[in-house]
Amino acid sequence: MKFEKLNENKIRITLNNQDLIEKNIDFHSFMSNSKESQNLFLDMLDEAEKKVGFVTKDYKLRIEALAMSDGNFILTITRFGKSVDTNTKTPKNKQLKIKRKNFDEISEQLIYKFSNFDNFCNFADFISKSSNFNNIAKNIVLYYYHDSYYLYISKINSENTNIKKLYTLITEFGTYIGNSDIMARKLNECGKLILKNNAIKNCVKYFSTSKN
Repeated sequence: MKFEKLNENKIRITLNNQDLIEKNIDFHSFMSNSKESQNLFLDMLDEAEKKVGFVTKDYKLRIEALAMSDGNFILTITRFGKSVDTNTKTPKNKQLKIKRKNFDEISEQLIYKFSNFDNFCNFADFISKSSNFNNIAKNIVLYYYHDSYYLYISKINSENTNIKKLYTLITEFGTYIGNSDIMARKLNECGKLILKNNAIKNCVKYFSTSKN
């Protein structure tokens, strides 16, 4: 995790793919207004104060969150309007106002990690009953790599009306890794191919647990 002090009242925090994995951060849940994401932001602010001296106590904050095409995740935090009452403690459950910038939804590729094959099958079963995702992308492949399963989605159809629903549903079963070419090449060169073509459709066809 990289902390940069842009000026007296603004810092930038950059997380790479490894940071996301180590902190068990999923992009879509991280961009939500959940209690967990709020606490994670506050933990990062505590670390920012220790590393670059960026104090946020008694300040109003504006936080911009953006996922980059190289897989990095960037937070830009601006402080302003210091409170007159300097004795007021900032509660851990303080609600932060976060401006979330959409990541590139026309990205050529996305990668998700599943801890085991059953989790992927459960996702495939669930999503097949929710909506028609047959035309979500031209290439959906499942790999096995370093004791985990990775779903590689490429040539995404940005005009498909179910694309945002896919992003939401998949995070219930797997973890967003990124869309970097480096990880995609690792999977292609070092990973074991499990399901090709439309991996979701083929999983339902051959491994569905809901079949009679």
